[in-house]
Amino acid sequence: MKGFNFITYLFIIGIGFLIIHFKDDLEGMFIQKDVPLPTELHPTVNEAKDTLIKKAADKDIEIVITDGHRTKEEQNALYEKGRSTEGKVVTNVTGGGSYHNYGLAIDFALKLDDGNVVWDMERDDNENGKADWMEVVAIAKNLGFDWGGDWSSFKDYPHLQMDFGLTMRQLKNGQRPDKSEYATN
Repeated sequence: MKGFNFITYLFIIGIGFLIIHFKDDLEGMFIQKDVPLPTELHPTVNEAKDTLIKKAADKDIEIVITDGHRTKEEQNALYEKGRSTEGKVVTNVTGGGSYHNYGLAIDFALKLDDGNVVWDMERDDNENGKADWMEVVAIAKNLGFDWGGDWSSFKDYPHLQMDFGLTMRQLKNGQRPDKSEYATN
């Protein structure tokens, strides 16, 4: 009888391990996978984007949002850059694999006085001794954005996102953030 209890105990521990290890996969089994992708930026991300533009302008830094929500088709076209089409590789994910596809990410650049747009991380046009790019990043982080420049593998310096605690797997499985789930600073 004691052996049976020990085996039962190991079985329960094993099941617990599997549940913890495959939690996201198990959640996906109970979530509608054919939930349509959003068609615009999440309201919180949109509000934070507008605040970012204003707070950067208050520091005499003009920024341009070069990208926001993307369709799967737009993401696939970007993915092909540097692969099957001309250009430099700008993303490692296809449609449905980017926070842009869920309205949770934006990309920015600096706008010059002559109207040109640059991705110059060292430029200091407001002449305060700090790189304008990094000042914008600091504002964005204060608003709740995560910065692609902090990523350990593929650095995406123009990229800002809010994931609301959701993994890409959860988003693909149909989970979506609610406006009430996150408050901006």
